[in-house]
Amino acid sequence: MRVTITGIAGFAGSHLADHLLAERGEGGPEVHGIVNPGHATPNIAHLQDRIHLHPADMTNYASVRRALEAARPERIYHLAARASVAQAWQNPERTLVDNIVMQLNLLRAVVELGLATRVLVVGSADEYGLVPSEELPVSEATALRPLNPYAVSKIAQDFLGAQYHLGRGVHVVRVRPFNHLGPRQSTGYVAPDFASQIARIEAGLAEPVLRVGNLSARRDFTDVRDVVRAYRLALELGRPGAVYNIGSARSHAIQEILDGLLVNSDVPVRVEQDPARMRPSDTPEVVCDCRLFCAATGWQPRLALADSLRDVLEEWRAIVRRESARAP
Repeated sequence: MRVTITGIAGFAGSHLADHLLAERGEGGPEVHGIVNPGHATPNIAHLQDRIHLHPADMTNYASVRRALEAARPERIYHLAARASVAQAWQNPERTLVDNIVMQLNLLRAVVELGLATRVLVVGSADEYGLVPSEELPVSEATALRPLNPYAVSKIAQDFLGAQYHLGRGVHVVRVRPFNHLGPRQSTGYVAPDFASQIARIEAGLAEPVLRVGNLSARRDFTDVRDVVRAYRLALELGRPGAVYNIGSARSHAIQEILDGLLVNSDVPVRVEQDPARMRPSDTPEVVCDCRLFCAATGWQPRLALADSLRDVLEEWRAIVRRESARAP
């Protein structure tokens, strides 16, 4: 089977490549990935001899078509996106245009090339936005009340997937993952933001003060390695045209994420709130109702939050050691 992962060099994309190659062993799929031309790909350096990479600008239709024509995939996992909420506030036009156009180019190429492929469209729990407490947990039937430009872009991707299934017969399965964390996640997200600061404090490269935003907000966190396993099951067992929530069905305060990292710290750290880290709008609590997906696929998360946080901190300690070793 030929598989194409857009955004294969990213956080979730690289873990999905790991999973697909490991799950099926030596007789596994032929994994192709679309990468931005000229961009560094450290997350998949360990896979270079086991995957096929196609440089392509996902915002350019001809470029996307060439990559898919070369790969001729039977499965497509569309993970490429501008995923930072903070950056979406700073430059909403770029987030909206790029995320929508990348999705459109991919689906258009699938149709025009006549590919008999299944496509996973990855949305986001941010699509639900402002959910009143009486409507928790969040099910697929919950109203969409987006609070930021990134959420609007993901709704558009979600509905483009539905349109191409209903109008063009493409085998599209849509998912709305809730917060995920784990190794390889860049700063700009809560766990690596905290872990990178702790690692630098431990190494004596920063004062023992950890700067934070809103610690009371509650989110549904799942390890990225469980999430990518869900992506594979969604595309294999999910109903074409359907949309599924993916999450742990539990909410954790951001304070718990911080505490889970600090308990593993080698040095005392003082915590200070930083107004610059507060978002323009924030939902008090988000928790996923993933019963529909679990019933369809049998999926359940396996990795505990404490294990995920330990792995994130260990990775940032290694990053800081490498940075220190390269310093003059």
